[in-house]
Amino acid sequence: MKRALFLPPFDDLADVRVLAGLAAEAELAGWDGVFLWDHVLRPDPPRPVADPWIALAALAMRTERVRLGTMVTPLARRRPQKLAREVATLDHLSGGRVTLGLGLGVDTGRELSGFGEPVIGAAERGDLLDEGLPLLRAMLRGERIDHHGRFFTADGVTLVPAALQRPVPIWMAVRTSNRRPARRAATVDGIFPIELSPTEVGELLGVIADERGSLDRFDVVALASSGFPQSEWEAAGATWWFADLAPGATAFDVRALIHGT
Repeated sequence: MKRALFLPPFDDLADVRVLAGLAAEAELAGWDGVFLWDHVLRPDPPRPVADPWIALAALAMRTERVRLGTMVTPLARRRPQKLAREVATLDHLSGGRVTLGLGLGVDTGRELSGFGEPVIGAAERGDLLDEGLPLLRAMLRGERIDHHGRFFTADGVTLVPAALQRPVPIWMAVRTSNRRPARRAATVDGIFPIELSPTEVGELLGVIADERGSLDRFDVVALASSGFPQSEWEAAGATWWFADLAPGATAFDVRALIHGT
């Protein structure tokens, strides 16, 4: 399995210069990726938060090989056109090293309601994601788009330059093995399981394989914090091992993780 750091850019790690230095250090130590949480607000009490896209641009300038991306970005609070611009720009800056994590998103930190954004149920957020995903992909390909949907409009627009990668890999966050999330996951390039066991992920992959026809070139993330050993995840089909840290982690904590001390 490939190895990546999965870091919350909060508190001490909200210093983008610190994050960029840690990414360079991880690359030198042989890690394969650095991924950041995507949030705009961590309340009660308010805490420092770095914008993940600005941070990833800094990481791209300090690294040459590791994959970079967010886990996960919800379209419920990031419009497809803005996200497409960010992803395409970062993809060019990094030389084609972006992997995009997408998900339904939640309002537990009041990132929607705190700014007057509509707070809709999970089923509607699923509808929004299903509408927005092909729109986002078309934008990343630089295609002319005429779209007038329930949630999004793109009225005869073309976003150029297109992303460097064709396509940009997209990994979908999944919390259940229900048919609808499985069908959605089958249309992308990998999954980011949340609160699922290796056994449950193995069952989910069976459904995804039926939908796709195979699991060739399909990535599966395993979180170190899941409590299950790496061997179980590998047996279930995981291709990436994310060494993750909780909010409040310091640069010292990250360096200990990088060097296994």
